[in-house]
Amino acid sequence: MNPDAAIRHIHRQWHDSVVHRDIEGLTALYAEDAVFESPLVWASRPEGDSGILTGRATIRDFFEDGFRSPQNGLGRWYRTGIVFSAGQQMAWEYPRQTPDGDQIDLMEMIDLADGLIAHHRVYWGWVGVRTLARLLPR
Repeated sequence: MNPDAAIRHIHRQWHDSVVHRDIEGLTALYAEDAVFESPLVWASRPEGDSGILTGRATIRDFFEDGFRSPQNGLGRWYRTGIVFSAGQQMAWEYPRQTPDGDQIDLMEMIDLADGLIAHHRVYWGWVGVRTLARLLPR
């Protein structure tokens, strides 16, 4: 798959897989040795965890756990459809403001290798951080 086709595929399939809680479809997008970084990883495992997951199986377990907890306040997934890309790197936003009101604000930054996600970083905006803080045990 050429880089442009891979970017379009990942952009479409990642979002669709998360929205439909399709763990098989989501997992298939990641390389076997992929790395995933997110504050949500740290928040769900705060006992010394770095917020970084390594390996497709570990990433799968993380998303599978999240799919079982749809009431965590992180489930709205509006995006504009705009994706920025350069070579093997891509980024898109889940903006705070949506046609239906505010949502968690995230920025997805993804590096591809051989048409799969090799490194995925999630950056949170202020609404996301505030929501994440409410999820943490006091």
